[in-house]
Parts: sequence; C-alpha cells; structure tokens
Amino acid sequence: MERKDVYLASKPRYEILDGLRGVAAVLVVAYHLFETYYEGSPDQPINHGYLAVDFFFVLSGFVIGYAYDDRWDRMSTWNFFKRRLVRLHPMVIFGTLFGAVMFYFGSCSSFPLINETPWYMVVLVMLWCFTMIPLSNGMDIRGWGETNPLNGPAWSLQWEYLANILYALVIRRFSKLLLGICVAVFAVFTIILCLNIDIFGVLAERSYAAYTVIGGWSTTPDQLQIGFTRLLYPFFCGLLISRMGKLIKVRGGFWWCSLFIVILLGMPWLGLGTEGDSRWTNGLYEAFCILVCFPIIVAIGAGSSVKGGKSEAINKFLGDISYPIYITHYPLIYMQMSWAEIHKDAPLGMHIFVAVSIFFLAIGLAYAALKLYDLPIREWLKNKLFTKSTAK
Repeated sequence: MERKDVYLASKPRYEILDGLRGVAAVLVVAYHLFETYYEGSPDQPINHGYLAVDFFFVLSGFVIGYAYDDRWDRMSTWNFFKRRLVRLHPMVIFGTLFGAVMFYFGSCSSFPLINETPWYMVVLVMLWCFTMIPLSNGMDIRGWGETNPLNGPAWSLQWEYLANILYALVIRRFSKLLLGICVAVFAVFTIILCLNIDIFGVLAERSYAAYTVIGGWSTTPDQLQIGFTRLLYPFFCGLLISRMGKLIKVRGGFWWCSLFIVILLGMPWLGLGTEGDSRWTNGLYEAFCILVCFPIIVAIGAGSSVKGGKSEAINKFLGDISYPIYITHYPLIYMQMSWAEIHKDAPLGMHIFVAVSIFFLAIGLAYAALKLYDLPIREWLKNKLFTKSTAK
C-alpha cells in the first residue's frame, strides 16, 4: 500500500488547547447574541469577542505544526489534504445545510434580500458553499456580502483552508529562521491594520471598524486585506511556537488561560468617549492581544496540564464542542436578529429569555451534531479513504 493511502495514528492531543478553543468559541456565541442588541456599541459586554478568530489562527498554526511537521517522510501532500478534509469538512457541510434550513426564519429588514430569494437559489448557494469556495457579492442572498450567506462564520474556515493549503505546499519547508522573518514582517502588517494605516488605499470605507481588526468575511479589496492580515501573523506565529518548542508550564494553566481569554475578549473598546479622537489606543490594544497575549496563552496551554476531577471534565467538554458550536451557531443568531427586530417592543425579560435559550440551544445542537453526525461521519470517511496504521 502506498504511503498516501495510510492513515497515520493521531498524536496525543494538547487537551488544554482544545479546552481553550472551546472557551473562546462559547464567548463568540455570547458576543454574537449581545451584538443583536448593541450593534457595535462600546457598551457591548464582550466587545472584543471578534478577536477569538485571531486566537483560533494561532492555535491552528501551533496544532498543524505539532501534528504534521515530522510526518512528511510518511505522508503525501494529498494524504494531508484528505486528513484535513475529514477533520473539518463534515461540519462545514452540516453548518451550511443548517443555515439553508434556517434561512427564511431570518427574514427582516436587516437582511433585505431574503424575501427576494427563491428556494432554488438557496439550494444553489448551499451547494456552492459546500465547496468552501468564497461566494462573490454578486451571488449574495442575504444582503451582508458574506462569503457564505447561509453561515457567516464559515469565512474564517475558508482562511483556515487556505492556510492548510499553503502549509502543505510551501510553508512546511520553511526553516525556523525564515518562519521568524515571516512572523516579524506579518507583525508589521498587523500593526498597520490595527492603526488603520491605509497603505493600499482600500480601507477608506471602513470607518465603522477603524482601529480594529474587524472584517475578513467578504471578497471586497478591503475585506481581503483584513482577512490575509488576520491569518498570516497568528498562523505563522503558532507554527513557529510549535517548531521552537518553548512552552510555559503553569499550575492551573487551563483556568488561568481561560481567565485571560475572558478578560481580553471582554475588554471594552478603548479611546471612545474621550476628548479628541484617541481610538488609536484600541488599535494598540488589539495589536498587543494578537502579537503578544495570544501566543503566550498558547504556549502556556501547551506547556501545562489538566488532571482529573471537574477541571478535566469541563476542559474536555469545551474542547469537544469547540468546533461544532462555532460552525453551527450563527444560523440561530440570524433567527434571533429577526425575532428581536420584529418584537422590539417585547418586555426585556422576554428578550433575555430568548437570548439565553438560543445560547443553550447552540450548545445542545453542537454536542448533538458532534456525537450523532461528526464523529460517525469522520470514522466512516477514515475507513473509506485510508488504510489504518499505528505509525506515529
């Protein structure tokens, strides 16, 4: 049997990193629920929730390096692509299908194209989005210009797919020195974006998100610049941390790292409501989170351990639902946005009840999708596409 047909046994996982991904993913759900009512207001309780995406990219770079850097003598490029598709794509299909089912439940003035979209167009867009090829603005059926209008957060997975392709074809051959140079260069790009320095002349229409990294979910020039910038430094930095092996061991690492993530993502926007325009301080804050804090958290999470008791159980549960909840929750948010707009005059308690219900529904849906769909499908695909091997 050729090496390209062999499924190499998975390496031991960094369990805390899985749990931290879950912490960040749950915060993303809460951030989106609050966003329905705050709409970018500085009073948003989880105002920097969007930075979770940048944290995910650091995690991705680290995990990819750890899992595959030393396996290329036993694994073909096509084998790598198949492994990544088996891991990621079943839930991409599930999330997009769920978004199609929920599409018309999001009808409201915030989504002006829904009522104009016939069912067969929804099906066509769904089939297109199954491929993870970004949808052009000309095929938008919601009105937000998303690369996947059925399941908005899929945009970050599209960048993740690109990172995986680049890693397999080119980046895996980089030396530590070349990786370090790339990390330094891409850090400059991150600072440029955070400080809203429009060197390419495409950020002028982005005043609503100036001095933030918000964006990356569309195919317009400004969104492409933002997407590339948000991907490159975190992914390369995570990969470099894996190659360097300089991890940090901390007692209670899972809980400390979780606390840091909650604080960093919950920080209010800086520089608003002060005399003069000092929003640039928010850009510095986001650059500090991305360039310094997230890599340190990953190094601590990888270097520490969680053993037994409730801590291990909580960490495992959050790790299990981390990817499913991220890729399935947003169709529920579309529905919540529609409900909140239609029922603006409903009592506050009713709005809270709906939001809390959707939060727990998202968790339940993610866990059910994992157990009843994702794990069985992945196991079936492994048996179909690979010959098992115990090689490490």
